[in-house]
Amino acid sequence: MLKVGGWTFYPAIVLRRGRVVRLRQGDPDRETAYADDPARVGERWREAGAGWLHVVNLDGAFGERGNENRKALETILAVGARVQFGGGLRRMADVRQILDLGVRRVVLGTAAVKDPALVEAVLAAFGPERVAVGIDARRGQVQTHGWQEAAAVTPRQLARQWAGRGVRWVVFTDVARDGMGSGLNLEATVELARETGLNIIASGGVASLDDVRATYRAGLSGVIIGRALYEGHVSLREALQVGHPHEKEKK
Repeated sequence: MLKVGGWTFYPAIVLRRGRVVRLRQGDPDRETAYADDPARVGERWREAGAGWLHVVNLDGAFGERGNENRKALETILAVGARVQFGGGLRRMADVRQILDLGVRRVVLGTAAVKDPALVEAVLAAFGPERVAVGIDARRGQVQTHGWQEAAAVTPRQLARQWAGRGVRWVVFTDVARDGMGSGLNLEATVELARETGLNIIASGGVASLDDVRATYRAGLSGVIIGRALYEGHVSLREALQVGHPHEKEKK
């Protein structure tokens, strides 16, 4: 088994101008809105049993002002779930403010490529359990700035770099599959975990409960799910049972 830190299911709450949305393949022109009240969504997932929520500030990822999303985050935190948060965190002051609000773990993606000193400073100040590196890939190349720019580095190279600097957690997303419901890129995700020894959280393209089960069976550390949850293709209660000692998995 690959798991270092156990397996966790993360319902995603993706914020765009204060609303809960999804984008197809990270394209801001291909948006679907799901709810105008993010706190109610968070409360729904919390009441169904979710211990963690994965919250994304799309406005920040695209370099836009995210005041509406900041207020939405505060209301989501009030529901009582642990929150993993990313999107546009490119200054130490921003990271500190978000953690001071009560976020348990920040996800740093663009900064991991463009500003390594910031990630190192966050690790030193808050410890490796409070930070994950977000590695978003399209056709084998890391993407930055809300998936709008390609970096001259592969996911494997970036993950190995940060494994050597004390990072323990990585959120790995196949951008081409995100929001498409076409299934996870499980092979690439598992390969990344095997080659780095990091806690890898899978993201992008979950279509069914079988995808969720596959991440557990493969020994990954968790999975993030958005569209399939909101559109009813996956039951949150069933997904939360994956990995539970009383869950009878289909063979």
